[in-house]
Amino acid sequence: MDQPDTPLSDKIDVTVPSVARMYDFLLDGKDNYPADREATEQLLQQVPSTKVLALNNRQFLRRVVRRLAEEYGIRQFVDHGSGLPTQDNVHEVAQRVDPDSRVVYVDNDPIVLAHGRALLEQNENTAVIQADFRDTESIWDSPEVHRLINRDEPVAALFVSVLHCIRDKDDPAGVVRRVAEKLAPGSFLVVCQLVSEDAETRRFVTDFMDQATGGQWGEVRQQSDVARFLDGMEILEPGLVEVSTWRPDNELAPVQPTQEWIEFGGVARLA
Repeated sequence: MDQPDTPLSDKIDVTVPSVARMYDFLLDGKDNYPADREATEQLLQQVPSTKVLALNNRQFLRRVVRRLAEEYGIRQFVDHGSGLPTQDNVHEVAQRVDPDSRVVYVDNDPIVLAHGRALLEQNENTAVIQADFRDTESIWDSPEVHRLINRDEPVAALFVSVLHCIRDKDDPAGVVRRVAEKLAPGSFLVVCQLVSEDAETRRFVTDFMDQATGGQWGEVRQQSDVARFLDGMEILEPGLVEVSTWRPDNELAPVQPTQEWIEFGGVARLA
């Protein structure tokens, strides 16, 4: 983790777009900069469904957390690659079900750390860790996880719209598997990422985002790749799907105007 006396301005280059801040812009947030907005607008010109996709993904996160809390009694959440705080964060959704719910957020963006700590400083059941979500050992050995997460009880580990931020060489399935090995029986893994069955779309978005973010991007994948992330695990109904169709509360979710790519995933339960 960063030392608290390091000025935030020394940690970031706001002229280089950040995946977290681009996502914040898509969600109509305010924690983004001109470079983030320009890159996002360029992406939207080529992949116009991206904004609706982001909004539906955020709704999916809210539904998953609420249903895991209400229907399965989960009271502990670790959100890998959490992004910038926005409306209805994981702890807000979970703590509406039970105020004692505990949440640890993990992100490698220093702006996420600064904003998250400011937001959560009055909430003793939450914490923010600045870490690379691939670094499983340091995350799960951190004081924040030791304080808030009882590993003898079920935990929901979230990988929502983050695995596409790493390359295949980083073994995203291995990252998920290492976290699964830390969890008690009855725990859950929530996984979704950007996918396209069109090779040209995968190539364009991967190359564009990699260049725009200075190499801080991974890969748009195919649906079969996401299935391998949860290989051998019990997948909750309705299975792995485009996320707006995962146990929708109603029929009011916005429909993507085009389907160049989708957010695809679901929820697995550990025996």
